[in-house]
Amino acid sequence: MSNAPVSNTAVTTYVPVNSDFVLKDNAAIISIDENFASQSFWKDVFIRYFRKTSAVIGLVLIVLITLMAAIGPGMNKYTYSEQNLSQKNFAPRVKGLEKLGIMDGSEKMRTTTGTKTVNYYTEKELTDVYYWFGSDNFGRDIWTRTWSGARVSLIIAIAAAIIDMVIGMSYGLISGYFGGRVDMCMQRFLEVANGIPRLVIVTLLLLVLKPGMITIIFALMLTEWVGMSRIARAEMLKLKEQEFVLASRTLGAGSFFIIFKEILPNIIGPIITQVMFSIPTAIFTEAFLSFVGLGIPVPQCSLGSLISDGFNSFTTHPYQIVPPIIVMALLMLSFNLVGDGLREALDPKMKEM
Repeated sequence: MSNAPVSNTAVTTYVPVNSDFVLKDNAAIISIDENFASQSFWKDVFIRYFRKTSAVIGLVLIVLITLMAAIGPGMNKYTYSEQNLSQKNFAPRVKGLEKLGIMDGSEKMRTTTGTKTVNYYTEKELTDVYYWFGSDNFGRDIWTRTWSGARVSLIIAIAAAIIDMVIGMSYGLISGYFGGRVDMCMQRFLEVANGIPRLVIVTLLLLVLKPGMITIIFALMLTEWVGMSRIARAEMLKLKEQEFVLASRTLGAGSFFIIFKEILPNIIGPIITQVMFSIPTAIFTEAFLSFVGLGIPVPQCSLGSLISDGFNSFTTHPYQIVPPIIVMALLMLSFNLVGDGLREALDPKMKEM
C-alpha cells in the first residue's frame, strides 16, 4: 500500500472576458469592391455599354434619325406625294446658308460644250421657295420624302425583326429542348425553308398579295427567322442540362414552363444582340426589294425607292440620291454599332475585371 501524499491543489477554470476578443481590420487585405458587388446585372450592363464610345454614338444616331423620321416630314409645307412640275429638279436651297454661297440653289450642268451653272430659283424668280434637299423630277420635296421613307423603312425593319424574334426564338427553343426526332424534323424543315431564295418568295407573294408594307413585312417574316432560331437552339442545347433545369423538372415543372420561364431569361442577352443585328439586314433587304421594283408602291416611298429614283437621274442631278443613301448608311452603321456594344455588355465573359 502506497504512502504517497495526496495533493490538495484545486483546479481553476478560466472565464474569458470581452477584452480577449478583438476584431481584426482586414479590409485593406481582402480589398472587396463593395460597390461593384452590389450592382444588379442590368445596371452593370448599362454601365459597361455606355463605356463604349462607338456604341453610344450609334445609339445617339438612331435616336436622332428616328426623331427626324417622326417630325421631319412636318417641318415644311410640302407632302411626300405633292407634285409641282414647274419646280422639278431644283437644287438644294437653305435659307441663311444661301448668303454664304452654300446650298444656294445653284448646280453645275454638263452640256455638249462644257459645264454651266444654273439656278432655277433665280431664273423663275422664286425668291420665297426653298427645297432643303432639292426637288426630284416630278417636283416633289426630297427632304419630306427622305424622312417619310426613313419612317417606312424603320417601321418595316423593326416590325419584321420583332416578329422574327418571336418566331425564331420559339422555334429554336422548342427544337433544342425536346431534341431527338422532334429536333431532327424541325431542323430539316428549317434547312428547306432557308434554301428557298428570298427573291422567289417575295415575287410569289406579290402575285398573291397586294404590294405594300404588310406584304414586305410578311416576306421578311418568312425568311429572316432562321438565324434567330439557330442561336436560340444553340443556347438551349448549352443550358438544358444545367442543374437549375434539373431542379425545376424534379419539382414537377412542365416543359413549356422550363423553356420560357427558366431558360429564356438566361439567354435574353444573345437574343437582344441578334435582334439589333437583324434590323440593318431587314433595312437593306427592304431597300433592295424597293430598288428592283418589288417594294412600296407609289406614291408612298421608302429609302430603297428613293435610291432607285435618284439612281435614274444620278448623272444629271446627283444631289437627289445623296440624302437617302446617307440616311440608310447611317441607320445600318448605327444599328451594327449598338449591336456590337450590346454583345460586349451582355456577355459576362467579355466583362473587364
